Amino acid sequence: MNHLKTGNTLNVAIIAVTLAVGLCGVFVSQSFGHGGKTHADKAFTALQALQKATLLYDKLIVSGKLTEEWETGLKTITINTRQSTEKQEHVVQFERAVGDPASVFFFFDQEGTYSGSNFTGE
Repeated sequence: MNHLKTGNTLNVAIIAVTLAVGLCGVFVSQSFGHGGKTHADKAFTALQALQKATLLYDKLIVSGKLTEEWETGLKTITINTRQSTEKQEHVVQFERAVGDPASVFFFFDQEGTYSGSNFTGE
């Protein structure tokens, strides 16, 4: 029997997102099984921003650019969409329970292109 270690909330979150996306993919592929129709390009979604940000976040931890405390002390993940007159931007915030800086932010433009990350959210 497998047991999850206490404090591995990021791993649990990644597994949960992966399972949710996988299950959605199964049902979506069945619904498009009728074929023949094409749809306009879909906009980059908040879920896609979360997926991309999670991969980048994990790479920063593995490379040592973010310390292990960012993984073991993860408190919340927040996704916000900012709209200005000319563009839309998705901002994914990973907040840890203890430490300074308390959050790291990842930014994606409306097409899903990574446009940067920082500790201020600006």
